[in-house]
Order: sequence, then C-alpha cells, then structure tokens
Amino acid sequence: MSHDLPGKHRMRLAVLTSGGDSAGMNAAVRAVVKAGIVKGWETYVVREGYEGLVRGNSVKISQHSPTKSVTTVPKSVQHNALVHNLRFGDGELLRSGEGDAAERSGGKNLKGRYIIRVGWDDVRGWMGEGGTLIGTARSAAFRTPEGRLTAAHNLIKEGIDALCVCGGDGSLTGADVFRAEWPSLVDQLRTKGEITEAQATAYAHLKIVGLVGSIDNDMCMTDMTIGAPTALQRICEAIDNINSTASSHSRAFVVEVMGRHCGWLALVAGVSAGADFIFIPERPPLGDPWEDEMCDAIGLHRKEGKRKTIVIVAEGAHDAALKPIKAEYIKTVLTERLGLDTRVTQLGHVQRGGRPCAWDRILPTLQGVEAIKALMESTPETPSYMIGINQNKVIRVSLQEAVKMTKAVTTAIEARDWDKAMSLRDPEFAETLEGFSITSELGHNGYLPEEKRLRIAIIHMGAPAGGMNAATRAAVRYCLRKGHTPLAIHNGFKGLLDDHITELSWLSVDGWMARGGSELGTNRALPDIDLGGVAAKFQKHQFDAFFMIGGFEAFTSLLTLEAARQHYPSFHIPLVHLPATISNNVPVTDYSLGCDTSLNALVDACDAIKQSASASRNRVFVVETQGGKCGYIATMGALATGAVIVYTPEVGINLDMLRNDVHFLRNRYNLDQKGKAEGRLVLRNESASSVYTTDVITKILKEEGASLFDSRSASLGHTLQGGVPSPLDRARAVRLSLKAMEFIEKYAEQINKLPSTKRKAPRESAAVLTSQGSQIVATPVQDMVQHADMTNRRGIKTWWEGFQALAERMGGRSELAEES
Repeated sequence: MSHDLPGKHRMRLAVLTSGGDSAGMNAAVRAVVKAGIVKGWETYVVREGYEGLVRGNSVKISQHSPTKSVTTVPKSVQHNALVHNLRFGDGELLRSGEGDAAERSGGKNLKGRYIIRVGWDDVRGWMGEGGTLIGTARSAAFRTPEGRLTAAHNLIKEGIDALCVCGGDGSLTGADVFRAEWPSLVDQLRTKGEITEAQATAYAHLKIVGLVGSIDNDMCMTDMTIGAPTALQRICEAIDNINSTASSHSRAFVVEVMGRHCGWLALVAGVSAGADFIFIPERPPLGDPWEDEMCDAIGLHRKEGKRKTIVIVAEGAHDAALKPIKAEYIKTVLTERLGLDTRVTQLGHVQRGGRPCAWDRILPTLQGVEAIKALMESTPETPSYMIGINQNKVIRVSLQEAVKMTKAVTTAIEARDWDKAMSLRDPEFAETLEGFSITSELGHNGYLPEEKRLRIAIIHMGAPAGGMNAATRAAVRYCLRKGHTPLAIHNGFKGLLDDHITELSWLSVDGWMARGGSELGTNRALPDIDLGGVAAKFQKHQFDAFFMIGGFEAFTSLLTLEAARQHYPSFHIPLVHLPATISNNVPVTDYSLGCDTSLNALVDACDAIKQSASASRNRVFVVETQGGKCGYIATMGALATGAVIVYTPEVGINLDMLRNDVHFLRNRYNLDQKGKAEGRLVLRNESASSVYTTDVITKILKEEGASLFDSRSASLGHTLQGGVPSPLDRARAVRLSLKAMEFIEKYAEQINKLPSTKRKAPRESAAVLTSQGSQIVATPVQDMVQHADMTNRRGIKTWWEGFQALAERMGGRSELAEES
C-alpha cells in the first residue's frame, strides 16, 4: 500500500485476538467489523495476534475494492457504507482455514499477508464458530522494543490508527504499552526516514480499546469476560455426564478445571453441578490438614446415603501454605482414607472449544459495538479503555486500572491474604462461595433455636422454567441446615387444596440441579380459585412462610395473597416470589430463572435451522418463539443468532414495516454472490401481531421473494421450556433462593415477636426478589404494580428495550431497508 495520504485521512481500524482463545471471540470480531463499517471505518483483521502485527504484509494485492457491483441494488442504498464495504474476498479463506495453503484453486491465499481488509460479508457466519478464526499467538517479538517498532510501521503502512484487542490481561497490557510508546515509535520511524512527515502527523495518535477474552473470568472491573459462560457450560455438561456413571458405580470423581489464579470456573461449576467439595486459589481450605476437612464433609454425605462424590479442583488450587493441591493426590486421599473407588478427569482444552453459548454471542456483540464508540471518542488525553459489563450495562473502564487490580489478586494470594483476594473479586464471588457451603455441607451445627424454626412451604407456579428445581434444592438445603421444615406443595394451588404436600429431605433433592421442568409439578391455577380454601390449608398445615417460584402467575398470586391479608389471618406470614419464567416478563427484575436456558435452546435450534437455510442458498426462515407478550426471548435471540429481522409485541407489526422488510431482503439477496446466497433468519414472537401471523409473514416473503429467495417457517414452541438448565440459571437459582430464605427469616422474626392476637405482617413482607444489576432486591409487591403492564403481563420499562434495533443493525436492515 502506498505511503501517500490522498485527500482526507480515512478512518481505518484493525482488530486482533491474542493470548488463549475463548468462545465468543469471533462474535466480538464480527461485531467490531460491522459496527465499524456502519460508522464509516475501513475495517481490517490481524491474523495471529500481535505476531501478525510484527510480520505485517510482505505480499501486495492489487486492489482494495468490494467484489460486488453496487448496481444490483437501488440508487437509494448504493452509497451507504455497507454496500461499499461488502466483501473483499478473503472471508472464505479465513473461515475455511485455507489461507496458508500452498496452492488453492484460483491461486489466492493469505501467505505473506497478516493485516487483511474485511467487509460486511467476510465475517458472516462467524457468530456460532468457536475459537478465533483469525488466529492467536503469543508473540515473543512483540515483547521487544524492536518488535513493537516494526508493528507500528506495519500499521502506518496500511493506514491504520485504531486497534481493538480481544484477549486476557497480558494481551491488554501489551496494548496499553504499545499505545504509551506510540509517539516515540512514530518519532523513531520518521527519524529513520521510514515514514513521511505527513504520515507522522496523521498517525500521531494510536486509538486503543480492549475486549476481555478469558475463559477464567479473571479480569477485575467487569462482571463477565468473553468465553467464561461457554467454558462453564462445557464443564457442567461434562460433570452432568460424569454424575450418571459415578452414581451407577458409587464412585468418586475428581474433576480438574482451568483457572490458574482465579477459581470462578471451579466455584460456579461446584454450585451449578452440585459438587461435594471444591478447591479454589482465592480461598484454600481452612482445615489443617485440609484432608481432614474434605474427608469429614464427604464422609457425612456417604453416611447419608449419597452414592456419588464430585470434587472440583482449579488447576491453580493450593493449601494455606501455597503448596499445590493436585487432582491425583486428592484421588489418593479419597481412596485410602474413605475407601472410595476414585477416578480423575482433567477437562483440559475441552473447556475452551466448541460453539459459544447464547451469552457468549450477546456479550461480545454489545461490547464490540461499544468498542467502536470508544475508539471514535478517543483522544490523546483519554485513557486506553477496556470494555466490560457491570449491572447489565456495557461500561468503559481504564484498561490500566483493570489490569492493575487483576494482578493485585495474584499478589494477595501469594501473600496469603485470602480476605483481600476475595475482596478484589466482585461481591457475587463471595456470595457464591457461601452459597456453595450452604448447599453442599451436611450437618446440624447451624440449627436455630426451636422458637425460630419455621415450616416453609414451597410451590411452583405457571409454565416450567429451567432453574426451578435448582432453586428448590437450595431452599431445602438451607432449611435443613437451619432446622426449618421444607414443605413441598405438588401441582400448584390445586395440589395445596388437595393436601398434596410432602416434606423434602437433603438427599431427595440431591440430583435436582441439572433437572429441567418442575419436579413439584406446576400449573397456571391462581389462589382465587378458592381463596378461603387456600387460607384454610395455610392454617391446617401451619405454614410460617410461603415461597413461590414462578412467572407472572406467581406475581399475580402474591398480589392476591397480600391483598387478602385483611380477611385471612393465616396470610400474615412472609410471602416471597422468586421469578422463574422463560419470558422474563416479571417487572423490575432484569432476569428470571429459565430465560438463559431458553435462549440457549433457541440458539441451538436456530443454528440448525440456519444451516438448513444456508444449504438451500436462498432461504429465509421465519422462526416463531415463545414469550407471551414480552419480546425478551425474540430480541436477545436475534442478537445471539444473527437474525436479520425481529418482530416483538412491544413494537408490533404493520404493513409499512413488512413492505420495508421485503425491500431489505430483496436488496440483501441482490448483493449476495451468485450461487453463494446466505440463509437468513427472521424471529417473530408468538404474540407480535394477531393479524400478521408467522404463516402470513412466511407467505408474504415467499411471494415477494420470487426468484431471489424462498421462505419457510418453524415454530420452536415448548422446546424453549424444557431441557437441562444452563449453568447460569442454576447459579442464579441458588443465589436467589438463599436470599429468599434470609428474607423469610428476617420477617418471620419480626412478625412472631407480635402477640398472636395482634399479629399483622408489614407490607414489605410480601415481596418479589428482583435482580437489579448485580444486586438482589426484595421489592414489595405493591411497589411492583406501578412498574407493571398488567394487561400485557410484562414490565413497562426494560433494560434490553433498545436491542431490537441493534440486532437489525447488525443484520444490515438499517442500511438496506430503504424503498426501491
């Protein structure tokens, strides 16, 4: 490429992946490229991480123009950025892995080229690919001043002055150092005569932004890193499979997972998979020797009748003296001291691989879009930013500060300052560790005095949702630890009226973490089918608290029971609702149990459907999702699957919208390469319109597509409700359920202090446990009403309401929907 700067200095951006690969990196690259193009940037990818920056391009290519003529689309869209940055011919080489082949039909390969210009279609299909298609490598050359000088020269030669790096703390540290040195590197290049004065002026400032790709979830100042949810899912899938064979043979399994300096994977997997014991770097076993502590805990489980034992150990685990704790030694201890037939499973790089889960597609997309905004606003005075997520909001934080705090955790561990190491993790980390202890330990040391022990009723309501059983298990384990009596109501309020009530034991719920659906049975019957009868049953069974796990029906039931307190004294007890519904339509709360499981089910189904659509080359699938009158599943599903159009009840459907969508699809298919048209998805919530049904939309698209594209429909129906709960839903279930138990104890104590003749529950004692960012808040049910659209059974305001437009922008609709 010429060193000249003709006319206006063009904005050129490069993105690279560095360090260990993680699921979601391809989704991040895709998002950065597409968001960059929409904002007018020329976009490049760097192969092989920082090593590719050092190697640069030793082979020239003749042109950097799109490979598709713009005359195939109407003039109204011919001049937009998407059309002029459609594809540059190397996308297939990157995705197929043929780039470094010695010979290839057509003669084109990527040999000698590491900084590759890419367009909109060059990153199509990357969303669902694991690893990183542009490669990653740990570069010894880039660690040297000479290597960084060469890298700077290569970027300037290509006219690039903005860099997005996706990697771990080491990779992001390298990016920050590179930016800090940039002015001196430019100076050196100018002094040597390797760049012109004009170039030195134009490229005086390097814009840098970091995305955290790490399966360990070890970066501070962000709630989640790219790749961690998928790695957790791989671990839990493996342990779920191990559980069955462990139970069959009454064996113990020691499972080693990744995490040199961070125990997040081991900890959350321990909670989500129902492990018996865990070892993490931040909090080693307190027992001295630790072997006694582990054997005592597992020995009690075996005496209770448990047939299987699962111990999870992080690869960086150690004892209080920093002596490493290895899986093979744990096996020896369990075999020799407890006589258990023990096996070791090292999951290794299985944790890194495979298709990204739903959240590892959504999170990188949101962060990639924010990365472009940060680059556009970057000045020499602003710090290098790392894009993270906090309380469901994508945030920018100082990259330098985040890395510094992350390294401080390792320093604290090395200094054996466990409290500081724990404090540097987010508050949820400590809560999760406490939750693991409560739900895994067996013993009566925590019994409350007799007068404080409660009879706690647990009921499931509404449609089944992933995590209901996990929440019930956590509640039961908590109750038994404190001396409470957990009473399971089977088949909802109908079951209550029929006295279908049983007392659950510690062992009876042991296998419930990975079970989908509802073990207690659930239906949509509300208490007002016989409110007096329900009150009588409360009195008959002497309920001291009532714990509802369910969706909008449970919310409505809580309102009914709270209002009926003035007539029925038996309702003057703590009443608490834990939201569990795939629709995620309970007001105020960010998440309901089951919505993550449902999103993953939708992603699995849509990946298969899109494969079928792409095989047919020119097929559009209209996929109908559940969700009632709440568009959460459809909207977030569109972000996770790359759907190009999404219809939700909040926005609705009208004729003008459909007309524009037809224009968009025509324009989009006209831009496809002949014989290589892409299959595309349209997601439609089941209640988006009573007139423009899935069948009607499918027929319209089929008719209007003519010879350009065909159309088919698919209804996912109840497949979105079933299946094994996702690890995130299981972990949320435990956290929420334990908060519910604390809520119950708090208000039961207040109410029971009152004389029985004057016992009246305060309004705050009837509440919904809402997830608000990283906090769990018990919101009084009466306060919830003002935030609820009771007619449409959803919240009035949601945190995800702007994502429908974003999903369609990532699909190209915003650029190509103009009328012809």
